[in-house]
Amino acid sequence: MKTYHPVADTAIDSRGRRWRSAAVVAAILPVLLGACERGAPVTPIEEGISHDLAEQRKATISDIRYGFSLVVPPDAGVPVTGTAEVSFYWHDPRSRGVVLDFNRAEERVRSVTVNGKSVEPAYQADHLVIPPAELDADADNRMAIEFVAGDEALNRNEEFLYTLFVPDRAHFSLPVFDQPDLKGRVSWTLSLPDGWAAIANGPETGRSAVNEDTLSGVAGVNVEFAESEPLPTYLFAFAAGRFQIVRDERDGRVMEMLHRETDADLLARNSEEIFDLHGAALRWLEDYTGIEYPFAKFGFVLIPSFQYGGMEHPGAITYRASSLLLEESATQDQLMGRASLIAHESAHMWFGDLVTMAWFDDVWTKEVFANFMAAKIVHPAFPDVDHDLRFLLAHHPRAYAVDRSRGANAIRQSLENLDQAGTLYGAIIYQKAPVVMKQLERMMGETALQSGLQEYLSRYAYSNATWPQLIDILDSLDDADLASWSKVWVDEAGRPTVTVDRVSDGTGPAGVSRQGGGFILSQSDPRARGRVWPQRLALEAYDVGADPVPRLAIRQEADLAGDPIAFIPGAAPEGSDWMVIANGAGVEYGLFRPDVRSLDLMLSNGLSAGAPVVRGTVWLTLWDAMLEGAIAPQDLLRSGMAALSLESEEQLVARIVRDMSQAYWRFLPPESRARWAPRLETAIWSSLQTSATKTRRATLFESYVDIATTAAATERLAGLWAGDDEVPGLALSEKDHIGLARALALREAPGWREILAAQEARIDNPDRLAEFRFLLPSLDADPAVRGEFFESLRDPANRLREPWVLQGLENLHHPVRAADAVRFVQPSLEMLEEIQRTGDIFFPAGWMTATLSGHNSPEVVDIVDGFLLARPTYPPRLARKILQAQDMVERSARTVYGAAALFDD
Repeated sequence: MKTYHPVADTAIDSRGRRWRSAAVVAAILPVLLGACERGAPVTPIEEGISHDLAEQRKATISDIRYGFSLVVPPDAGVPVTGTAEVSFYWHDPRSRGVVLDFNRAEERVRSVTVNGKSVEPAYQADHLVIPPAELDADADNRMAIEFVAGDEALNRNEEFLYTLFVPDRAHFSLPVFDQPDLKGRVSWTLSLPDGWAAIANGPETGRSAVNEDTLSGVAGVNVEFAESEPLPTYLFAFAAGRFQIVRDERDGRVMEMLHRETDADLLARNSEEIFDLHGAALRWLEDYTGIEYPFAKFGFVLIPSFQYGGMEHPGAITYRASSLLLEESATQDQLMGRASLIAHESAHMWFGDLVTMAWFDDVWTKEVFANFMAAKIVHPAFPDVDHDLRFLLAHHPRAYAVDRSRGANAIRQSLENLDQAGTLYGAIIYQKAPVVMKQLERMMGETALQSGLQEYLSRYAYSNATWPQLIDILDSLDDADLASWSKVWVDEAGRPTVTVDRVSDGTGPAGVSRQGGGFILSQSDPRARGRVWPQRLALEAYDVGADPVPRLAIRQEADLAGDPIAFIPGAAPEGSDWMVIANGAGVEYGLFRPDVRSLDLMLSNGLSAGAPVVRGTVWLTLWDAMLEGAIAPQDLLRSGMAALSLESEEQLVARIVRDMSQAYWRFLPPESRARWAPRLETAIWSSLQTSATKTRRATLFESYVDIATTAAATERLAGLWAGDDEVPGLALSEKDHIGLARALALREAPGWREILAAQEARIDNPDRLAEFRFLLPSLDADPAVRGEFFESLRDPANRLREPWVLQGLENLHHPVRAADAVRFVQPSLEMLEEIQRTGDIFFPAGWMTATLSGHNSPEVVDIVDGFLLARPTYPPRLARKILQAQDMVERSARTVYGAAALFDD
């Protein structure tokens, strides 16, 4: 097994080549400088970090080290102050000098010294520029900066703070070279109030008392952390506050977990498993990659209101607390989700942290391998779970939701400035890319792909690499034309349409042998550009004749590469009826359109056919068919209700009831919902009562709470909240009671206001209580109160806890209040650009998805279309986020208001 150490005198240029530093200078500087005079600017300095600036700095700056000393006052209203010691090697005496990134630098910088001499830098946009005359050419330079840290990326709360710098937000708080291919070592010294714990990238090396004057008369401590391995600035991290620390050991490695949980039982139930899952993930990754864990320390911190599931900071992974500390009533999806999240962040230690993309246009490469590896890592932890089905359900539905929309985007997208890097994130890089990687593994074979990835990690350890560089490695191990394969799958948006047609003897496309009849698989480009997506399809035909369980009659694979049409011989014997699917392996990708007879059989018998992954593909095919208008929502609901009494796979049950809820709330008009409500409530509650496992009961309980609308069901919810009723075999947690109170308030059940007040009094944990109080106005029955809540979100200070904001928006736009919430759609659209500038990477898409989550009216479709049509120069990637969120509104509006004949209950 190899252990890799940083190589300081090498760099990767914009074409992905590896050079000694002198070679980099010789090869790139003439291009950059041309005929520029000494000291003249090569590229204009603009807001953010432009690609041009990044390339120039990559060619001229190396061997970077940072030492940050920060004073964190106990009062969150008092600024954090500090000093930055920055050293680097500078190669370019003809440049405009050195450009350091720091938001609002002119007002925040107190002093700058360069090589021991006081310097007055120039301030341009969000940068400070050190003149070339102040620098030593072809030598190490040392810069010391005293500054006031920006709160924008420090996530300060009254009792804790944490950094979140991805993708380009390090310079919102600190002076840095904020681009991924200028990796640097970082050390931290934090001056903190007594009683605060801390975690950072490197191991803690010492503590000392702080002069009380430093912290405004409060006793404190200096906590020092060792220098890290080379990291991009988006991975620089620390967290500090009133946390508790739990330490444990796995495979000889000491791990530490910081948390703020006050429920001792909840903590005790989860801690051992959390450490076990981390240990198992690291063990698996060391074995797969052939490289030992590449950093000096392993630790993680659980944040109550963290913006997303997790962030892969080496030495200080950050998680949302509720993602890891699960209740007794956790569903199977939540248990597997926790294992997958831990595996995902652990995989990043190699994919993204050890080897980092050179520019954020390749951000997907770190995310695809984190998700791809996570799917493999979790297998041993859940031996009874069908992992082929798990892969299908974890990736295809969310990827399809984007690829079927007018806002579909490619996996790999161009990026001119890092201030737009956050718009690249979404389901395509997290969910579609692993499907594409799974298909690549099928093409190459598992061993060849593993060998290629090991070579990739060893060649670019502690450095940067591009997707084309990885493709070059993989191409050398396989005969396929991977560059062409990559072009359509990685560089293009959308998905193919795959159609299955039955043909009799003597029919079919010219030149194709079809003796005896069979099936024609044809792939088409929905954008009519003639694209072909190379992939292998597994056609399966099931005999749904006399036997109660359909029997597999034919299974044959077809390779749709150069030719988008394939013929598979075979015909049902007389008296038999075959249901045919083209995606039997569960890794195929596209809009699959079965023949008419097969679609009918899928509705009546398909969810009892074949392996779990086959039943999963059948359900996703039916869901797509409903969205395309090929079947009515009532048909989907009937099929789903029948499946609840038959399906043994809990993860498929979870998918089915989730989609049934969408069909019920958004694809049925109100009068039809009123007729369907008692049927769905009865079916779900009956299935809950007969469920054999606690996790299945938990899944169905969540679904019941979501869909309950009749007076009888609402009364049951009230009884469950009050403790007068119970869910058979399921102990309800505080989280469950909060969810019940929310559901009762939204339905304006009798005594809803008193229920909310009583629930507020029950909550002891200060973080959960703060969230509950924040959300109360969004649940109020008074439209004026809800309007005031929305107006409060115009202030960025009220949007700091993004998960709370998104839940509040979902409350405002719940289907029972959608008619009133239409008034919030236009202003939400108008705020989106500011949301993108001030929020974290997933917030813009989450903002739009929550805003449109309960709507199905043509009025809302018109508002969104009108907004974009009136702004022809609107940022394209942000426009795509809007169109992705609008897709379900469009489809449901078309169903509800455009085809009344579908609503035959």
